[in-house]
Amino acid sequence: MAPPTHPATPLDRKALSGPALRTFCRIAALWRLSEDEQRTLLGLTSRSTLREWKRNPDMVLPKDTLERISCILGVYKALQPLLPDEKAADAWVRRPNSAALFAGHSALDKMLSGKIADLFIVRQYLGTHHGGWV
Repeated sequence: MAPPTHPATPLDRKALSGPALRTFCRIAALWRLSEDEQRTLLGLTSRSTLREWKRNPDMVLPKDTLERISCILGVYKALQPLLPDEKAADAWVRRPNSAALFAGHSALDKMLSGKIADLFIVRQYLGTHHGGWV
């Protein structure tokens, strides 16, 4: 009997990369992210890398990029039940926030630190306000 496979094994990165990047691009459009903001959220320094990924449907994203996209998707999904008006949910990421975590800045400002930990923290923050992990 073969051992069970985990859906995030390195062998699955190719299968996950295209759908993950397409989902990220849809969220980026809804959140009106600039190309620089997109690169920062994905942990990229090169403009050409992001452009090449978008042109090449057969690319394989690095594991950390998939983790970043997972956090961003988690933020997006958590906002939907918290703010059922889609436009309000999408605008929330740019609005100043008085919660201690954000100190008057927006969630996007926090996520644009470039650290994957800050993406996770925003996702976790929204998960606790949704009544559990998202």
